[in-house]
Amino acid sequence: MLPVNNLLMDLPAEMPDEVCTRIVQGAGVRIERIVSRGQASPPGFWYDQGTNEWVLLVKGSALLRFFDGREIALAPGDHLLIPRHVRHRVERTAPEGDTVWLAVHYTGEASVPMEA
Repeated sequence: MLPVNNLLMDLPAEMPDEVCTRIVQGAGVRIERIVSRGQASPPGFWYDQGTNEWVLLVKGSALLRFFDGREIALAPGDHLLIPRHVRHRVERTAPEGDTVWLAVHYTGEASVPMEA
């Protein structure tokens, strides 16, 4: 029997820092659940990742800031693709509860289908 897991179960009770749990890893791909509770990137810190990152906000809220000045507010169900080496930071997450992310890091071409 294949085990069924739930992204919203077994959330950490105490969280002085964001908690990242690896769900799946394979050739060129890593899938993680990230749980935030009011955390943000440290002042002056920018992610500059060597992989593409597709991120889905499952629960809570967040504000991402990009090095070029753009800001993107995320609500549950929102997702976006952050191509490799696009500098970004987490400006804020919901302080009043859990923010749960699903992050897929992968190598290869980063593309999003055109909207209909």
